[in-house]
Amino acid sequence: MADDTPEDIPEETGRPIRVVALIPNLVTIVGLCFGLTAIRFAVESRYELAAGLLILAALIDGMDGLLARRLNAASPFGAELDSLSDFVCFGVAPALIVYQFGLKDVLGLGWIAALTFAICCCLRLARFNVAAKDETNDSGSFTGVPAPAGAMLGLFPLTLFLAGFADLRDWQFLIAIWMLFVGGLMIARFPTISLKAMKVSRDNAVYVLLGAAVVIGLMLTRLWLFHVCATVIYLALILLGAARRRRAH
Repeated sequence: MADDTPEDIPEETGRPIRVVALIPNLVTIVGLCFGLTAIRFAVESRYELAAGLLILAALIDGMDGLLARRLNAASPFGAELDSLSDFVCFGVAPALIVYQFGLKDVLGLGWIAALTFAICCCLRLARFNVAAKDETNDSGSFTGVPAPAGAMLGLFPLTLFLAGFADLRDWQFLIAIWMLFVGGLMIARFPTISLKAMKVSRDNAVYVLLGAAVVIGLMLTRLWLFHVCATVIYLALILLGAARRRRAH
């Protein structure tokens, strides 16, 4: 291994940077704190706070990248920090939260399901890093389920309970199967919908804004009901897209 000599150090290392350039990385750190604190609350069986923090982490995900572009502060360091934060928030945290909630009593299968979910998230992020380019393809879709969406899908058994619909802890085998299924979706190669690539005509923009107001209202008043509905709609869109591709072929 080569020694770390001064010649190996980029010239930019000693140059001062603008404080505003640190804002995207600070947002990433905030999301990471949410994910880590969610794990703490799950260990204390405070599942509402744990799930709520993960949802907050998912909402602010992407803000760091947007800020970096707007502030002209993008950097390889920021990209790597964002990827590591995503692994903790959307891979490790949901796996541990769901394990603590409803996978501890399925012998070894529960831990295997949690491990598989986290590893699938790690593999997805590693695949994206190796590609070193925008994840969306020419059709404006993702390849497989993105890590934040995978985390939200993984929380589905917990939010079903929090919304008062069902307590699946009596059928922990089903929770394990669900986590394995969601992990598979994250490393899958089929295209999935990307909200960033969706377009709407100017005439219909007002309805989108009204819909956003309804969504925000639900999130502020009936968060768990919103999560359950959003999960069902997202799964329906995935199935609809798969059916259309099958008919096209």
